[in-house]
Amino acid sequence: MPTPSASSSLPPPTLPPTVPPNVSLPSDPPADHPPEPGPADLPGSERTTFGLRPPRHRVDPRCRGWWATQIIVFFSVPILTLAVVGLLIAPARWWLLGPALGLLVIAIPLVLIVPPVRWRVHRWEVTDQAVYSRSGFWWREWRAAPLSRVQTVDLDRGPLQRRFGLATVSVTTASSRGAVHIKALDAEQATDLVHRLTHLTEADAQDAT
Repeated sequence: MPTPSASSSLPPPTLPPTVPPNVSLPSDPPADHPPEPGPADLPGSERTTFGLRPPRHRVDPRCRGWWATQIIVFFSVPILTLAVVGLLIAPARWWLLGPALGLLVIAIPLVLIVPPVRWRVHRWEVTDQAVYSRSGFWWREWRAAPLSRVQTVDLDRGPLQRRFGLATVSVTTASSRGAVHIKALDAEQATDLVHRLTHLTEADAQDAT
């Protein structure tokens, strides 16, 4: 009597299910295909419509003379005081004229360098959503204040600013950092900007109610 072979005891092979021709199965993405970014993966400029960005407008070029005059006034008081006292008191003359000369050496490059650098740095912009400003020399400060948080808008003109036909617009917000200052604007332009900001903030407050 023939002995059954081992292969005859194995179960029949299982065939894969038949897929209709009009149905497509999802395929795995290739190994180098990056996953779709979620909200946490997007940069800040894509997650929100408001944020810090370079403002468009430069301040008035006359600001360079205004800032240079501020530096001259700041240094002229101690320099002249030391020089006059040094000339009147002979024994302490060189003890007083030396510091005066040192201050003069410091003041001259500051007058020549600081105003043009600050003019290139200082920028501002006002949109229907926010007020943007950039200022500083050694330390750069970027500010962006949404109009929904604006409380008051002020126009400031000191004696030197009036001499150069300039003005400063101060935008007070609820921020703990204090007001946003747009300095060294043309006086007429600053007045128009105050009117525009007042109109925009009033319209924003009416929309909120």
